Amino acid sequence: MSEDADDPTPDPTPDVAADVASAATDSSSIDLVAIEADLDGVQAALTRLADGTYWTDESTGEAIPAEVLAADPLARRA
Repeated sequence: MSEDADDPTPDPTPDVAADVASAATDSSSIDLVAIEADLDGVQAALTRLADGTYWTDESTGEAIPAEVLAADPLARRA
């Protein structure tokens, strides 16, 4: 607890502060991983667009329906 008897707010312990700092670091690294994955998907879509293969399923070679690409412009398979 705080040394000031009038202040009912407990002082944070170093362990709590370290846990908060660790959680903040962990969540930002997860966000960076997700952002990198999104950017990779966008780059792949742009490459496929430039190559003329954007509308083609990578697995089957069939056309990807417009509805699929409208729902997920980064889709690589139907």
